[in-house]
Order: sequence, then structure tokens, then C-alpha cells
Amino acid sequence: MPIISKIGRKSFKTSILLTSMYVLLALGSVTMVYPFLLLVSGSTKSAVDTPDSVVIPPFLVNDSELYKKHMEGFFNESMTLMRACYQNDASAFRLVESPKGINQKLIDEWSAFLLESNLPHFYYGVSYTTATVSKGVIPKNLRKYKSLTSDRFGGDLKKLNAVLGTQFEAWSNFYVSTDDFMQRYSSIGSTPWENEYYKFKMDVPLNERLYFTADGFYKEMFLKSQYPGGLAQYNKEHGASWTSWSDARLSRTVPAGSAIDRQEWDFFVRNIIHPRWLRISPEIAPAYRAYLGERYGSIGALNAKYGAAYEGFGDIPPYDAAPPEFGIQASDWSLFLQGWKNPESGNEFKIPAELIAITGIDFIFRDWLISKYGDLEKLNESVGTAFKSPNDILPPQAAYHFNDFKKRTGGIRIEFLKRNHLTVFDYLFMHGRALINTIIYCALTIICSLVVNPLAAYALSRFKPPSTYKVLLFLMLTMAFPPVVTQIPNFLLLREFNLLNTFAALILPGLANGYAIFLLKGFFDSLPQELYESASIDGASEIRIFLQITMSLSKPILAVIALSAFTGAYGNFMMALLVCQDRSMWTIMPFLFELQQNSGQGVIFASLLVASVPTLIIFILCQNVIMRGIVVPVEK
Repeated sequence: MPIISKIGRKSFKTSILLTSMYVLLALGSVTMVYPFLLLVSGSTKSAVDTPDSVVIPPFLVNDSELYKKHMEGFFNESMTLMRACYQNDASAFRLVESPKGINQKLIDEWSAFLLESNLPHFYYGVSYTTATVSKGVIPKNLRKYKSLTSDRFGGDLKKLNAVLGTQFEAWSNFYVSTDDFMQRYSSIGSTPWENEYYKFKMDVPLNERLYFTADGFYKEMFLKSQYPGGLAQYNKEHGASWTSWSDARLSRTVPAGSAIDRQEWDFFVRNIIHPRWLRISPEIAPAYRAYLGERYGSIGALNAKYGAAYEGFGDIPPYDAAPPEFGIQASDWSLFLQGWKNPESGNEFKIPAELIAITGIDFIFRDWLISKYGDLEKLNESVGTAFKSPNDILPPQAAYHFNDFKKRTGGIRIEFLKRNHLTVFDYLFMHGRALINTIIYCALTIICSLVVNPLAAYALSRFKPPSTYKVLLFLMLTMAFPPVVTQIPNFLLLREFNLLNTFAALILPGLANGYAIFLLKGFFDSLPQELYESASIDGASEIRIFLQITMSLSKPILAVIALSAFTGAYGNFMMALLVCQDRSMWTIMPFLFELQQNSGQGVIFASLLVASVPTLIIFILCQNVIMRGIVVPVEK
């Protein structure tokens, strides 16, 4: 019979009361659902949209926001790299805008140039390989490279380390470094690991590459650092009137302008940019040989250092095309470029600035266009540009990438929706035994809880020993102490029994639960005693009475005990970490704890979301049994 009758519901005051109750319930549901929706939304975040606390991620409904997020991932979360490649002045990815006034013909020329030139791997980097700001994320191309490498070695990390000379402790440590081949300190590696990655780079599609430009590197890594006062300071010292750093141009050879222009260019080529991007005139050969002669004294001493067999210094070729990357030859060439003075004779040797020329993809593209069309006027007429000089020609990377972005907005959205979750799944399930260990641990914990606790409660309820309440008091006292207090004694006992790094170490400390026994005894006491008497008269054994009567009628409370045992085992990370320090015995929670210590907000939210799914599933499976235990006694 309802508390409020049908007639009573027609009252205005009752209607107000019911409406108020529904409103309060609705508001209560919002307070529960809204934080969960924020969690779901946060699980898609990267560094660029971390400050946003909204239920619907902006990149799902706004292409401009998606473009910012795409640029962040494309340039591996490096603003410096983006400014150098695109030659813009944006201070943060949140402020990046899509390019305006796109020239499709120039983009087509750039595409044709890339297909035709087939440049070496050190001319470009690969997008979506690192996430230094978001932390912990495995971007798209890193996932691809990791998958290819794992397939090659059959998932055997030890074999990978042995063959490629790496020292990865786990697949979760798999990473690649951000390419930076313009800096003086950079090097093209020759280890098996680096060569493996370079092979992967060569197979990356053109639209997923970011090309390093000497012009952009000059402005971003040199000019801006020389003028902390910004463009105003530069204009004042150079007598210029630039309105943006994009107005600056790097001269291929020593500039014919002011002395300060020549001085800056000279310092840049000798100390900042890597010699691999310099080309020296063959006229340098006599001076280079004289330098080596004075540095080593004899051809025999040079041959000993170089591992060569030159008959004389005249046989040594100059490195006019590209200098060596490693060894004493590279060191000698670098000293010759910067300038070397013989401490004994006082003679100084240095490559004259007039014999140095800079190369890079921007200069190569410029030469390719001029060669194709003959001169600048024909180029402007055919391509629809308005270049005033060859120096105005720059690679249209921003427009090229934006065109590709517009074609793939759907796929890019899906990538950002799933990549944090894929990172968590990869960390937990793809390599290692976290999932299997968790399933075994939770299953054994539930089974033990449904065997040991009911048996203890049945003995206290059925046979009523004189010490029943003393035993119950002892069991209840265990609830007064937090689990942390017992961790050290448990650890010492398990160590003495040589049970560390076993499932027994996880299960035995919680095998019997005082609170569960207390609940079960109370439930068993409420069962009709006539059933036990009838069963005894019919000759049923205690085991049969326990299984067929007590356990059959106690499904609701058993469901509660099972749910409690599962949540306790599933959420146990500290004890699991303490008694199972071997990673091969870790359950999901220790891995999640480790992941969260080294990850950004997006991955942390995704890990929380993934971790909540098993608990939700178990609760859904148990709720019908629990509700039956609430409803049936009321109906009785």
C-alpha cells in the first residue's frame, strides 16, 4: 500500500511536495553525473585544452579548436619547432590560427618537390611521436612504431634490447627522442636502435613529416635569443622597420649589408648551425691541407689518427659537399670552421666567410622552383605568387599541412578521443600480466571470501558456542585498526613464510573478514529455525544444510560480500605493491599508480575511467541479487 493514496495525490500541497522531491532527486543526480561527464571529457585532453573544464570537449564541435590540438600533437608539443617550421610568432598553441590566403598552386609545387627530391631522413622530423608536455601519452606514430617493433621481435623485450642495443626495462618505457638536426650539438646516430628508427622515418607519409628550415631555425634559435628586447631592439640596432620576425631572411652566403648583419651571419654559421648544413667552396682545399699540416706536423701522424693511408697532405680531399659526422675528422673540420690558432707558431687557420654557403630544404626548394620556371617572373605568373626576390620563397608547410588537416578532421577527432585510453590499455594490457594477475587475484579473493566467512558465521549462528559474543567482539575489534597498521606485520610474516611475490601473499592477509562474518551471522540468525529442524529430522548432514539451505537463502548478503571482496581486491595497490615487488606479479592498480605518477591530466582521467569499468560491471551483475534481498523481506 502506498504511503500517499491516489486521493491524497490530488491535493495541491501533496503535488508541491512530490514536485519538490523530484526536483531534489534530479539535482542530486546532476551532482553525480556532472563530475563523471567532466571525467569523460577530461580523458580526451592534452596540454592545449587542459585549462578547459567543460562537459563537451571544444575540439569535437569546433574545427579551430581541433586545429590547435592537431598542431600541438603534430609538432610533438614543441612551440619552438612549430615557429621554426612555420615561421610564425605564435606564443602558445592555444593562440595558433589557421593560415589565410592559401595558394593551392604553390602547395601543389611543394608536393611535387617532396615527391621528386626524396630527401634524407635528417631533413625532417616525424609528427605525433612524443608528448613532452602532456606526459605519458603514446601518440599515433609512436604507437605505430612500437607496434612494428614489437611484432618484429614477437613482443620479446629482452630480444629487442639485445639486438638493438637498448635498455628498456618494460614496454611502457619505449620512446623515441625528438629529432633536432639543425643544432650544432646534434648528431646523426649510427647505433642499431637509431638506424631502426631512421628506417621507420623513411616510410612515414609526406603529410606526417615536418621539415626543418634553415631560415626558420636562424630566426627562432638565433635572432630572437640575440635580441631579448624583441623586434623593437632589433630594428633599433639594425636600422630596420620590420613589423614581424617573419620579415627576416637568412642569406645563403655572407650578406652584403651592414657590418652587424655580416657579424651575426658569421657567428651563426661558425657556432650555431650544424656543419652538415654548410657547403664550402672547393677553393678551400689548399688552406685546409695547410691547416692539417700545421696541426699534425707529418702525414704519418695524421694517418695514425685518421686510420688512413695518404701519401701526402695533397691527397686529402676537402669536405665541400658535407663534412663527416663523427670522429677526429669531424672535430678537425669543426675547429677549422670556427678558427684554430697554432700555439707554437701563432698561425691562425679559418675558413673565410666568403667561401661558406648555407643549405637547407628552403634553399633547395627555392632553387628547384627557379630551375623549373626559369626566372622569378615566370614563376609568379604560373603559380600566382608575387615574390619580389628569390629570398621571399619559403616552403608552404603551414598551408600544406592545413589542407591535409581539412581532409582528415574526422580521423583526427577520433584519434584525440581514443589516444589517452589507448595509452592506458597499452600500459596495462598489451605487455605484461596485469590483466591476468588481476583476474586471478579477484577471483581467488571472492571464492575465499564466500567460503571462509560463511563457514565461520555459520558455526557461530548454528551452534551458538558460549564464547560467541567474545569472538564477535574480537572480530569487530579488527575494524578499529586501519589496514595500514597491519601492513608491516603482514609483510614480515609473509617474508618469513617465503610467500612474497605470490598470490598467497595477496589473499591470506584478508582471508577472513570480521565485518563480513558479523553481517553473515546476523543474516543467518534471521533464517527460520524450522528449516534446520526439518532438515535434521530428514537426516541431512550439516554440509548439506549449509549448502542447500543457508547458502541458498543468503544470496543477497553473499552478493554484498562478493562485491565488497572484489572492490577490496581490485582497488588494492599499496599492499600489492608491498608484497609483490616483482612487476610480473603486479595487478592493474600498481600499474595505474605508476602510470599516474608519470602522466598528465588527460592520461590520469583516462586511467580512472578505465579503472572504473570493471567495478561498474560487477555492481550491475550483483545489484539484482542485492535488491531481491531488500524487497523479499519487505513483502514477507
